Amino acid sequence: MDVLIPIKGPSIVDVAENLSRVRGVSAVNITVKEVDVETQNIIVVVEGNDIDFGEVRVLIEELGGVIHSVDQVVAGEKLVEVPREIIEM
Repeated sequence: MDVLIPIKGPSIVDVAENLSRVRGVSAVNITVKEVDVETQNIIVVVEGNDIDFGEVRVLIEELGGVIHSVDQVVAGEKLVEVPREIIEM
């Protein structure tokens, strides 16, 4: 997910710790993409089975953030690999 959080809001460590407690989440990875005077643009990756996306969204909003986009979703009984040339477009 591409997420904006306020600079004066929670740290990415706090965001990750909170997201790791969401039902179904087994791993969280957060990378800072951009920082400006008021916000941080972060890339949030959550992994797990039967993740409650509504709870993820509400939690991010409660922490003062907003989801700009959901850039990839994988669902089903097997993992579908996206060809590298599509990702690099």
